[in-house]
Amino acid sequence: MTTISPTRASARTPRRRPGPAPAPKVTDALAVIAGVGLGLAIALAFWGESFGALRAPGGWYELAARLCALVGTYLMLVMVVLMTRLPWLERSVGQDRLVRWHRRIGGWPIALIALHIVLVTWGYAQASSVGFLKQFWMFIVHYPDILEAIAAFLLLVTAGVTSAKIARQRLRYETWWIVHVSVYLALGLAFFHQIRIGVMFITSPVARGVWIAIWLGVVVSIVSFRVALPMGRNLRHQLRVDSVAHEAPDVYSVIVSGRALSRLAVSGGQFLQWRFLAPGLWWHAHPYSLSALPRPPYLRVTIKGLGDQSRAVARLKPGTRVIVEGPYGTFTRHRLMTSRVVLIGAGVGVTPLRALLEDLPSSSAVTVVVRARSAAHVIHGRELAELVERRGGQYYELCGSRDEVRLDERTMRGLVGDLRDADVYVCGPSDFTDAVAEIARRLGAPPDRLHYETFSF
Repeated sequence: MTTISPTRASARTPRRRPGPAPAPKVTDALAVIAGVGLGLAIALAFWGESFGALRAPGGWYELAARLCALVGTYLMLVMVVLMTRLPWLERSVGQDRLVRWHRRIGGWPIALIALHIVLVTWGYAQASSVGFLKQFWMFIVHYPDILEAIAAFLLLVTAGVTSAKIARQRLRYETWWIVHVSVYLALGLAFFHQIRIGVMFITSPVARGVWIAIWLGVVVSIVSFRVALPMGRNLRHQLRVDSVAHEAPDVYSVIVSGRALSRLAVSGGQFLQWRFLAPGLWWHAHPYSLSALPRPPYLRVTIKGLGDQSRAVARLKPGTRVIVEGPYGTFTRHRLMTSRVVLIGAGVGVTPLRALLEDLPSSSAVTVVVRARSAAHVIHGRELAELVERRGGQYYELCGSRDEVRLDERTMRGLVGDLRDADVYVCGPSDFTDAVAEIARRLGAPPDRLHYETFSF
């Protein structure tokens, strides 16, 4: 069985490619582009409009309907781009913040498109001197692509409802994933009715060209960064399962071998989207952090059996093909601002800390605190202790139930002291991360030196 440990590095190990640093200037440029695009979407609503048309029956309703449709659709496209995993944006901002932005925008496109439906029906009803329901039925019967647009709206509403926190807590990841993949279908269904019956697009080839260019930009981003780039990397690396090792109760390490892994630019603390091409696993991917820096030709990921896929990895057979996307995440050494580093982890959350510890500058003064239910539940404890010892740092394991062994402010102060001069990295279950982050703040950790990422769907 192949293993990856701190002692496996040797002169025979090929030099690996380090992960690139964040690119904040590129992120700023992308923000400017997004703002310009929003301005264009608003301008298109007024394209070719005249005061005479506005004074006609239903004129103001129709203008408001166009504005709601274009801005709502544009915001939906922005949401898609946020999840497209643009390398420069993701590397600088981090997936957890992108997800927060995605959710913050979330309800606006649905609300604006719903308002568009009401306003455009009301405006056309006034222009035709008919009732609201009759006009809506006329849209369905006489206007092209309206049924497809209605289906698109219902798909968007379904995605929005399942994005609510209470729904996410009750849904299986696989169900949630299928619902959200359908957003691509919804956008495709909605596009054609805009181009074919949108007044500003029918009368102006320039307006139609601008709107198509915005959509093409999004499509190119999706194809490039969600399809072409991962496909190219996987064809290059040809990853396969080498072995599976039991690490702790319900926790397994999957060691993957591949070609040219020295060219995979990755930093300790980052994660990849893993897709194992085995029965029941091939059709969806999950985010798992690397639990060690690459040791070409090997990668290692350590997984806790929480869901159907993570439990099934224990049965993976050597030779199983593996498809990955990434690496992603900002939980890396690039966020360091001091030479003193405190790493605090619980459960399987120690795995990115294990890789990060290996990647820290040699000058870093390191303290590692691991929280676990029992000594048997400590994941990669021996490796962590060995890495800390080699650095001359401090390593602590807090084992026991929460009632027996409390990780409170008093305990933390005794272990790590004042944190005003330290970078603090925290990883574990969300309640653990929130609690430790609050304690770290009370111990003086500045907000810009408190680092954690939240992995949730």
